[in-house]
Amino acid sequence: MNEAFVQLVCPECLKDWEADPTGLPSPDASFSCPDCGEDRRLSEFMRTDRDLEVLRELTD
Repeated sequence: MNEAFVQLVCPECLKDWEADPTGLPSPDASFSCPDCGEDRRLSEFMRTDRDLEVLRELTD
């Protein structure tokens, strides 16, 4: 199986990073930016719609 990564960006401080989606909570779960601590739904941190699709596929 190929490894998948999703790109995230904080809507508050604009920090961007990649993460393994299998280690992330569901898209509607609360998530905090590791830099500034901004707390929002994880789906709001997804850089692109495709990143959100990958996250949904792997967390269902």
